[in-house]
Amino acid sequence: MSTKSRTRKLTGIGFLALFMGCLFALVFLPTPYVIERPGPVFDVLGKDNGTQVITIEDAKSYPTTGRLDVLTVSVAGNREDTPSWAELAMAWLDPAQAVVPLDVMFPANVSTSQVNAESTAMMEESQQDAIAAALTKLGYTVPWHVYVSEVTKGGASSGKLVAADFVIKINGIDVKDIDQMRSVINKQALLGPLKVEVLRNGAKAVETITALKDKDGKYRLGILAGYKYDFPVKVKLELGDVGGPSGGMMFALGIIDKLTPGYLNGGKYVAGTGTITASGVVGPIGGIRQKLYGAYDQGAKYFLAPAENCDEVVGNIPGDLKVFSVAKLTDALNVLSKVSAGADLSKLPTCKTK
Repeated sequence: MSTKSRTRKLTGIGFLALFMGCLFALVFLPTPYVIERPGPVFDVLGKDNGTQVITIEDAKSYPTTGRLDVLTVSVAGNREDTPSWAELAMAWLDPAQAVVPLDVMFPANVSTSQVNAESTAMMEESQQDAIAAALTKLGYTVPWHVYVSEVTKGGASSGKLVAADFVIKINGIDVKDIDQMRSVINKQALLGPLKVEVLRNGAKAVETITALKDKDGKYRLGILAGYKYDFPVKVKLELGDVGGPSGGMMFALGIIDKLTPGYLNGGKYVAGTGTITASGVVGPIGGIRQKLYGAYDQGAKYFLAPAENCDEVVGNIPGDLKVFSVAKLTDALNVLSKVSAGADLSKLPTCKTK
């Protein structure tokens, strides 16, 4: 074999080895990303695995029709099993998918099971807020109490407060809601340790706690707080293994539809997303682009999007899906009223470029 032929052969082998190495990296080497994709879609007016998503007791309920869909996002990958580079390349080219840094979705100091547990807790809290928002909108009085959902290990309240404590007073000041409680903590902590009165297993207890400053200079008790409501109507929400708070608004609309005569959506196919507070404020969510595509792929004609997500909605609306911007539960109800009546929708708020 001549020297020239030998050189060509070695060069060919080198290129082949390089190609095989790149191929191996594309398929097998771990990546620092995960992929967000449109997830399962659930009709809150219908059933999930044979069980009604919304069940109401202690009040008259009415038949519904059409659909009010909750959208979800599926995440491909986790810290133990990330997508391949080839999968990432395909996701980058698909407008319905998003490539997200692994550390954003699964922080390094938090296990996958912890992320899933937090997501489940957020869904349960969101459902309670949705029930409160719906019943309040319908004129019911819904008392609430601030409670401790979690105590941070090593935090100011560690060994003092426990999960399920109801926070009654701080330094003798009645606790009315979470925002007011934060304000009281920051003002009273300047005076020294706090006297925190709680209701624990039906008995009152007072704990002395020294609030700690966080990185933003705010005093914290080192707890996660939520609301427990005294509902005048028993509403049960069942939705399998879905997590996160983004279904709140659609749950509230479904409850209102079932508790009022007529059809809230006029029998039309409406999808949407957004968190909700007990007072009816609709908040932003993650994965709006994936949810838009998920709704469109399932056949939805109308979509209710949180106003604070509008910057992500613009330029990402698939097909002829009609997307409306909503900031409050009343905004969503107004859209459904127009859709139901077959009225002119052109003047309803939409997401526009700035």
